[in-house]
Amino acid sequence: MAENALVVNDLKKVYKNGTEALKGVSLTVPAGDFFALLGPNGAGKTTIIGIVTGLVNKTSGTAEVFGYDIDKKPEQAKAQIGLVGQELNFNPFEKPLDIVTNQGGYYGIPRSIARPRAEQLLKDLGLGEKMMGRAMELSGGMKRRLMIARALVHKPRFLVLDEPTAGVDVELRRGMWDYLRKLTSEGLTILLTTHYLEEAEQLAKHVAIISKGQIVANGTMSDILAMHDEEAAAKSGYKGGKLEEVFIRLTSEK
Repeated sequence: MAENALVVNDLKKVYKNGTEALKGVSLTVPAGDFFALLGPNGAGKTTIIGIVTGLVNKTSGTAEVFGYDIDKKPEQAKAQIGLVGQELNFNPFEKPLDIVTNQGGYYGIPRSIARPRAEQLLKDLGLGEKMMGRAMELSGGMKRRLMIARALVHKPRFLVLDEPTAGVDVELRRGMWDYLRKLTSEGLTILLTTHYLEEAEQLAKHVAIISKGQIVANGTMSDILAMHDEEAAAKSGYKGGKLEEVFIRLTSEK
């Protein structure tokens, strides 16, 4: 049986004010996949990521990362994951090389191993000439790349990218995707949330669309694109990409 990177079953999250962020979400991300989790703002994407990475407490349901239950074996589950969140959360006065090297220390990686690994990651991500300057001097796109390098330093099996290209220019985005495609071809599993639907359409093998805390579509990218209604799209007069039109129809019906 094929191994799965992430298995989420009947995940629910109700906040103290009564807001139901997740209403029984079930999701499977196969190992080695490039998986897109799409949805409007407030749909529940970041809540799912928060629960899986241990940043948010779930109300009920289960989640496993490469077979490790996030409740029963939280440390082992977290060790499988590299997280690139929406917010820039590193010390802007530090050198990029130190930021990435020090992250390795949190996972028990000796500095003698973490430092050359950090150097290579930064070079691979186009930051080789910037690694000894201050992080605050990096452009917005370079800061995003720094966060990816930091997330990869402990060699996770599962990389979670929450809106990683927000505010990043087209050229830098394309370079970033080329690098991530290469990592996926080498066996890394990637879970991506993005508002750039054309990127998801080109990159992802599987996709799930979430709206108001519920999964409204889940399957291969081909399955989701097959839901495109050519006739309805022609009537609307709006010509977006196929994924975009399916996304709008599914998230506005709820």
